[in-house]
Amino acid sequence: MSIKDRTLKLCSCNKTIALDAQALASALKTGTPLPIHTELCRKEAGQFQAALGEESLLVGCTQEAPLFGELAEAAGSKAELRFVNIREMAGWSAEGRQATPKIAALLAAAALPEPEPVPNVEYKSGGQVLIIGPSIAALEWAGRLAGVLTPNVLITSGMGGELPAERSFPVWSGKPLRVSGWLGAFEVEWLQENPIDLDVCTRCNKCIDVCPENAIDFSYQIDLGKCKAHRQCVAACGEIGAVDFSRAERARKESFDLVLDLSKEPLLRMPDLPQGYFAPRTDPLAQALAAAKLAQLVGEFEKPRFFAYREKICAHARSGIEGCNRCLEVCSTGAIRADGDHVKVEPHLCAGCGGCASVCPSGAMTYAYPRVPDIGMRLKALLSTYREAGGADACLVFHDTESGRRQVQAVGRKAVRGGKGLPARAIPFEVFHVASIGLDTLLGAICYGASQVVVVSTKESEHYAAALREQMALGEVILNALGFEGSHFFLFDGNALEKELWALKPAMGVSKTATFNLSPEKRTTLDFELDHLAVNAPRKIEEIKLPAGAPFGALAVNKQTCTLCKACIGACPEGALLDAADAPRLRFIERNCVQCGLCAETCPEDAIELVPRLLFGPQAKQAVTLNEAEPFHCVRCGKPFGTRRMVDSMLGKLGGHSMFAGDGALRRLQMCGDCRVVDMMENRSEATIFDFKK
Repeated sequence: MSIKDRTLKLCSCNKTIALDAQALASALKTGTPLPIHTELCRKEAGQFQAALGEESLLVGCTQEAPLFGELAEAAGSKAELRFVNIREMAGWSAEGRQATPKIAALLAAAALPEPEPVPNVEYKSGGQVLIIGPSIAALEWAGRLAGVLTPNVLITSGMGGELPAERSFPVWSGKPLRVSGWLGAFEVEWLQENPIDLDVCTRCNKCIDVCPENAIDFSYQIDLGKCKAHRQCVAACGEIGAVDFSRAERARKESFDLVLDLSKEPLLRMPDLPQGYFAPRTDPLAQALAAAKLAQLVGEFEKPRFFAYREKICAHARSGIEGCNRCLEVCSTGAIRADGDHVKVEPHLCAGCGGCASVCPSGAMTYAYPRVPDIGMRLKALLSTYREAGGADACLVFHDTESGRRQVQAVGRKAVRGGKGLPARAIPFEVFHVASIGLDTLLGAICYGASQVVVVSTKESEHYAAALREQMALGEVILNALGFEGSHFFLFDGNALEKELWALKPAMGVSKTATFNLSPEKRTTLDFELDHLAVNAPRKIEEIKLPAGAPFGALAVNKQTCTLCKACIGACPEGALLDAADAPRLRFIERNCVQCGLCAETCPEDAIELVPRLLFGPQAKQAVTLNEAEPFHCVRCGKPFGTRRMVDSMLGKLGGHSMFAGDGALRRLQMCGDCRVVDMMENRSEATIFDFKK
């Protein structure tokens, strides 16, 4: 459904936003001037209610979205409601009167169809929570949570607390070793270190009564610093067997739905913790907030499956030789692990940042929430509407749906008393997580007409800052080499966003915007973008030198050492290295190469070197010959089956070996595979394994 088919309800918010009805109608091609309200959420609410019979309503306000939703529900309306923020994002600004192109762009993008749904990942939690920590804190929280959850306690230090009078929940003690899993499926391993096993102890108090050093209190744990090894507690425990100073079986493992880790140093320290695991440390307020969240995690839940993975083109490894590890290095949740020649992603641990897709050079890992084509469609609509409405030098401001959104809105909200809000050319663009903004999205924005791209950095995205800067730096090298002057890509801290945006000077963009759509195939998208930039570049060049690690480049082959064994061809996952049917020849298509290094690592002669660069023109997509050699012909049938250099090398290395003594065996090495078998069957004079008795 286009914006023409949607009913627009725009409000100037008590005349604090300069809305030009005629200009907006012209920019959005609605035909007639748009009605502008001043108090749509108050005195003019009736006009909103009167429009609820329409099929679709687009409201230029997000602050009162809950109110408008309630009005629609009370009226029994089936209208599709959408909301877009034109106040903080555009109207509240020192350049509010010049923001009409931006407002039109925001409305046009908000009217686009929703992205196609993606598969979901399901969680089931019965409320079994393990509380790990010192006895005093762990037991206290177990008692408080007992009404809403099913608590279990693992005491890490026992002295000073008392076990409850009733055995209403399991209590263990020991040293935690490992926590793995996710909401509804955690596994916790620990070592039983204290001589008293709380799972066996009956709490009869005999050990406390007989201990001469008072080393045992009502936590039923022995303070080994006080204990003098009289072992009277062992005798008092008797056949119960809870006290054992020489216990052999110490390893323990149990499964839980949730984990509350009260340790000073959490067992999991990754940037993004798995859902269902909370580590508030010793902060009472943080502990209370974690407990409140835990209470809500009982039942069945689902989230989008944020990624798609095609192992066929994954450049992680081949035949046990490692190549690309970028997705493993950038993942903040530990959801990605090596799995033979490929990688494996645990969807329950994936937090949906999209960082793996951004750094993946081949496109084997792609982001699915939303997909790159969906982002491209929004970019295209946003920037084309902005441009057609008279806007210039568009600066896209990517931000996430939580912290980033709040920080961008805060800039607009403070456009009073010295605040300036967002510049009229700064257009906010919301994504689930900014780590999903890779080179394909950055260059795509420039191709669609953006002058610059800013990514808002928050505490949640700190882990990805280095990867984002690397993507931006590569894009900047390409644009500057092509003659697009100025700085195009920035990563700004949200706390200094207003100052940084107003200080930006527009950079040079393309004179002709792209018409293509972004493809689900990352390398296809990059091909479109690079070709478009090259055609419209101020400077015509054939080659750009790139920094090491760039996903584009050539291969330098040492022809003196290369034997054309073609092991590199089998190792290449991208089809960049090719064979030739008519002769011993190694061919190469440069645009297919992702510089993963598998060919260089596989080469037995160390004859291959990576050359990071970006080549333009037809030659980048055509197969070129890196090395060729004189073929060796079978000495029996004359068929070519290898290179003369390879056969000579093999003869030189194996000629002195006892297994190849005699002319017959060496001559067989100079035969093709078929003739070799025939010769072995015909030559009955040679010894076989059947000639040797046991």
